[in-house]
Amino acid sequence: MFSIPFISPRLPREIRNTSDYKAQMHQFRSLCLATLEKVFRRVSTRLKSTERRPSAPLGSRILTNPDDIFKHNMWDHVQWTEADKDNAQVKAAKNSKVHIPLGEQGKFDTEARHYWERFYELHKGKFFKDRKWLLLEFPELLPSDSKSQDSGFDGEKNARRQELHSHTHFDSSSNHRRLCQDAQLETNEAALRVSYPGQHSSFRILEVGCGVGNSVFPIVNNIRENGAFLYCCDFSPCAIQLLKSHPDFDHSVCHAFVHDVCEEEGSLPFPPQSLDVILAVFVLSSIHPDRMQGVVSRLASYLKFGGIFLFRDYGRYDFSQLRFKKGRCLSDNFYVRGDGTCAYFFTKDEVHGLFSNAGLEEVQNLEDRRIQVNRGKKVSMHRVWMQSKYRKSHPLSPC
Repeated sequence: MFSIPFISPRLPREIRNTSDYKAQMHQFRSLCLATLEKVFRRVSTRLKSTERRPSAPLGSRILTNPDDIFKHNMWDHVQWTEADKDNAQVKAAKNSKVHIPLGEQGKFDTEARHYWERFYELHKGKFFKDRKWLLLEFPELLPSDSKSQDSGFDGEKNARRQELHSHTHFDSSSNHRRLCQDAQLETNEAALRVSYPGQHSSFRILEVGCGVGNSVFPIVNNIRENGAFLYCCDFSPCAIQLLKSHPDFDHSVCHAFVHDVCEEEGSLPFPPQSLDVILAVFVLSSIHPDRMQGVVSRLASYLKFGGIFLFRDYGRYDFSQLRFKKGRCLSDNFYVRGDGTCAYFFTKDEVHGLFSNAGLEEVQNLEDRRIQVNRGKKVSMHRVWMQSKYRKSHPLSPC
């Protein structure tokens, strides 16, 4: 900060008319204007940085000069060379050559809850960082126009009916589709009369595998007072207890509960077709590949028509896959860590198959390739993540 000299307003006129005095006042005004301009520019920049989305999906920091690699911690949209691909395939083939015996593999599936419970008992809430990038990459987590939305199912039903009856001229297929949707709303009305957390909210989100809340709190801190409600579940009681004990946990906009998404008969605290968004971030990779399709299909049944499933997870040949030692492989591209937790590494085609087979339509299905840098150790790592969005379309077939 600069110091402003004290200038008395009672100075004699002859002094105020001198060239030195006028020059000092001109310098003083210029300094004040420059300072105000600097402050305004700084505030404006901060506001824009918090409100705007990235100019490109998955970031826009591109490495154009290899000599600059250690100038930042992460580089986006990295193009692999043929040598990079060959090297990754060789490493993956090497560490998956020896599989854990079938007789020993079962416990990593049937006792998965035990391994994750022990993980959270050991690390508490200190292992993962909050996902501050979440709302930038997944703006669908917020209502598009929360102020104009009616609250609860009645508002949704009335708005839908108004839309239906406001259009007097439409073709037969459009008419049939709208009638199907209205009939579906009538079918769900009885179920929605049953009391459940968040039933009066106009926008409902479910995060599966929420852990200790690294996605929960970035969402909760942005949905207060906009009519939205967040459900979050994990099969680790320890994780849910840690989440609920966090000072930012808010029962008025969030309901956390213990649930294993692999259980076919497991019940959820809300009716089918009641969710606007489902979020799964680094969750499906921890599930046995044979169970994944059932999990996605069951979860998709809870989406409203027009609802969206948001997914982010490990991609094939990610650095974390290539660093596994020989003897940690359960099956192709499926490994177990030293603590008993598992990780699968997806391709775009596999992700598309999971969600399309659950009746969802692709909105986005990207392979996020980056270089992560440890500038202290001068080490670079190729990271590969999958980021996808799949929507539940309105029915076109007869009701």
